[in-house]
Amino acid sequence: MTGTPESVVNGIAASPGIAMGNAIVLAERDFHVPLRRLRPEELDDEIARLEQAIEDSKTQLHTTRDEMARDMGESYARIFDAHIMILEDKRSLEDVLARIRDRYSAEFAFNAVFLRHEKELWEKGDVYIKDRAGDIRDVRRRVLSNLSGLRGRSEELSNLEDDVIVISNDLSPADTARMRRERILAFGTDIGGRTSHTAIMARSLEIPAVVGLKNGTSRVAEGDYVIVDGNRGKVVVNPLPETREKYGLEIERYASFTTGLLRFKDLPAVTVDGHSVMLSANIESHEEVGSVIEHGARGIGLYRTEFIYIGREGLPGEEEQYEIYRSVASRVKPDPVIIRTMDLGGDKFVSPLESPKEINPYLGWRGIRFCLARKDIFKTQLRAILRASTDGDVKIMYPMISGLDELLEANAVLAEVREELKHEGHRINENCEIGIMVETPAAVVIARELARHVDFFSIGSNDLIQYTLAADRGNEKVAYLYEPLHPAVLRLIMQTIQVAKESGIWVGLCGEMSSDVVCAFLLMGMGIDELSASPYVVPEIKEMVRTSYMSEAKEIAEKALTVFDPAEVRRMVLDCIGKEFPDMLL
Repeated sequence: MTGTPESVVNGIAASPGIAMGNAIVLAERDFHVPLRRLRPEELDDEIARLEQAIEDSKTQLHTTRDEMARDMGESYARIFDAHIMILEDKRSLEDVLARIRDRYSAEFAFNAVFLRHEKELWEKGDVYIKDRAGDIRDVRRRVLSNLSGLRGRSEELSNLEDDVIVISNDLSPADTARMRRERILAFGTDIGGRTSHTAIMARSLEIPAVVGLKNGTSRVAEGDYVIVDGNRGKVVVNPLPETREKYGLEIERYASFTTGLLRFKDLPAVTVDGHSVMLSANIESHEEVGSVIEHGARGIGLYRTEFIYIGREGLPGEEEQYEIYRSVASRVKPDPVIIRTMDLGGDKFVSPLESPKEINPYLGWRGIRFCLARKDIFKTQLRAILRASTDGDVKIMYPMISGLDELLEANAVLAEVREELKHEGHRINENCEIGIMVETPAAVVIARELARHVDFFSIGSNDLIQYTLAADRGNEKVAYLYEPLHPAVLRLIMQTIQVAKESGIWVGLCGEMSSDVVCAFLLMGMGIDELSASPYVVPEIKEMVRTSYMSEAKEIAEKALTVFDPAEVRRMVLDCIGKEFPDMLL
């Protein structure tokens, strides 16, 4: 320990829970690659050395991919497919070879080319694109490590002997895949948002994580005793004895609390006064279905299918998609699965597709806009979904709807696919429900018109908040503006719910608000029919529902819609549910 006084580093809560322990600090560092010129007779040997380093890197990546697929599932393993594809990019490798032929060393040539690509992506500013820049950085460092024989960061993490908390500038998929995960108590990273690889990995491993610390690696020293508070989004450095005691009690209470919740996972989500709420789960991969069942969710309220497309060499075909959707539907049957059509485009392109350069990809060519522009890809997915619709209660949902014309065109494509499948002799569910994501203010304003052409709404609170408040949900610099209890956000949600009720369709919410106990209580009071959250959060939300009164939730929701201070809204809810459920509000 350094003996410095207690201090707090604030960040973004990425994975819930609390952990205490000694820190291992992996500060940002890079290879120093000196300029070295070659003699003409060295060129062939230098090219051979580069080719060997690339082959060694591919072998390592394939090994890591197989380990990840075995331990965490195929969807997470696909991260390494992207790394392999980077190493197989012919244009970049030709650039490197051209520099070597200009008599630069393999290290200098490879570093120069890939560092340029990395910087180009990083300067685009978008969090998702920055994650892709991180992929290039990881590949660059791996090849340089193999060229130089130096030990990389992943090797440090794979040889841990003690339980530690990892504080790093960032953690790549390679870092998290090779580390001794049973030794990792928690993560804290300087960069990243809730959609970064570190955040996704931490949630899948169910360990606490805080990202977006900005200067955590300079504020924490190797061996410091730290507390990672993944519930509140902060790291406490060298805590005072009373702070350690307080958090120690919270950890015990939280462990007992979460263990106790699972005992009631099969009970219905019904309030004390008899009001029922449908609690579903969000998934990104079919491998997460086991977690959905284990945590007592009633089916899947959001299946993010775009992750089937990302990190692979070619587009998934109809048969591959059909088998995936059929498997998911049959496993959660008789509960429903809502399959969102691919939310590709803008910030999430796949390698076989050309990605247009967009200044603001979140406002660009994405979601249903991409689907309607590439109907060949869209129709393949719809065919697979409809074929799987006889294997369970399958529902289809379109993302990013902002106008009636988009919805009508999407429904026309769906009708065309239906007729094609029937003509070909395929069995399909003729009554498969169709819904839309309500995630733009425009969709809320025209919700009444949209409701005439769908069976349900699902409010995508993550995007609705960022579009309403003009605050990038993945940018740590404006995280303070991203407020789900902002009066404008609550009123847009209330308006959507009212329109749905008046139009005779049901309405759910599948964003992070469903995972927040306070927000979930308010949403219940507003009259939401369904809440869909990360699987591990479902037991907590269920217990909140089972210990609450719908009459109180309605009363507080009505008051909340007249309050302009989000902090006051939160206090109102806590004053109500805290009496019945104090362990939830650590």
